Order: sequence, then structure tokens, then C-alpha cells
Amino acid sequence: MWSIHARSQRSVTVSGETLSLPARLHLLSYDPVRMRPAATGHQAHLVTAAALAELARRGLLRDEGGTARAVPGDRTGDPVLDGLSAVIGADRPRRWKSWVTHRPAGVLDAVRAQLADAGVLRTRQGLFGRTRYELARADTAATVRERARAVLTGAVPVAEVSDEDAALVALATAAELRTFATGRERRAYRARIAELTERAGSAAPALRKVMEEARAAITAAVTASAAAGVMSSGG
Repeated sequence: MWSIHARSQRSVTVSGETLSLPARLHLLSYDPVRMRPAATGHQAHLVTAAALAELARRGLLRDEGGTARAVPGDRTGDPVLDGLSAVIGADRPRRWKSWVTHRPAGVLDAVRAQLADAGVLRTRQGLFGRTRYELARADTAATVRERARAVLTGAVPVAEVSDEDAALVALATAAELRTFATGRERRAYRARIAELTERAGSAAPALRKVMEEARAAITAAVTASAAAGVMSSGG
């Protein structure tokens, strides 16, 4: 298990332009009315997949025969990304899909602490001493959502979409985030989502690999979460 202390998170800003990919994806999961994240059983997998994609996009992870390898010595300056890269570098080789599901709560906790330290989220004590995170900067989340929605709906040509923005939409729709896009919208923009997924993986072989395996892992997590919900409701 790994963790990052909140006081070290000074690299985060409150601008949607400078937030990391995992931070932006986490903000997309927040209900803009309730100011709390939607209840999903795969939030940690989504954030971890985004962190892997960000590291691959920056060239700090490479693909070796389907496994993720950290590039020694390189750092991003972002404590969450550098923390995950260090863990990957110190652990045994694993496939990309395995990293999405391997102790993902550590990445999610680190992203939340980072956003709270930056003032984008605020903490509240919940039941049994558990920390709850709520939106403190709804304007920041709105900026992230509006930009992502523009990419999804075609306001920006795919050729002009950055690989990071394409990855954001590709992962958010794979996770079926209803706070970002409804099921009807995902079906309506299916071809567009496929193009964005291809665009997201075009920057580097490692990024293409992580997008393929991360989407597969997230889809599996969504399916398992839905099945668990049906069983718990007696359906």
C-alpha cells in the first residue's frame, strides 16, 4: 500500500487546464447538484486507469510485451503520478490491466487528498470516522465537465482533440459515468467515442496498450458492480 501526504500536493492548481487526467476524471464523477461523487463500485479503477494513461502519455511508462515498465529516473512533479510510477518500478512486472485493479484505492485516496489540499474538494467526517469528500469548487468541476462534453458531442473535430482530452472521454464513457453522459448519449455518440479512443492511443504504443486494457478492465468492473447490485436487490 502507498499513500501521499496532503501537504505535498502543491503541484495541483484549481484550473481545469492544469489538473492531471486522474484528477479531472474524478471530478467528472461528482454530481453537480448534490456536490458528492456518484456511488459507483469502480471509481478507484477509473482513477488508476487515468493515472496509468497519463504516465504513458508522458513517456514515463513503456510497454514491454504487454507489461507496464517505469522509465527509471524520470518524474512528472505530480506526487500522485510519481507515487504510482515508483510503485510500478519497485513491484514485479504486471500487465496494464492488472495495474488497474491492483490496490487501486491508494491512487484514489491520493487524488482526493490532492484535490482537497488544492481547495477543489472539502472533507467531512462521515459515519464510523470515514472521511467524505464534497465539491468545494463547483466552478472547477463545471469547467472540466463542459470541456469534456464539448469533446464528446463533437463541438471539437476529433483531429483537433488532444490525446489527453480524448483519453478523458474514452475512460469516462467506458466507466458509464452518468454524471458525465447518460446511456442514451453514450449510444448516440458510440462512433465518436470509438474515434476518440483511437485518438487517445495514437500518441505512443504504451498509451495505445493502456487504453485498450484499461477500458477492458473498467468495463469488467462496471459489469461486476451492476451484477452485484442486482443480486443485493434480489433481482
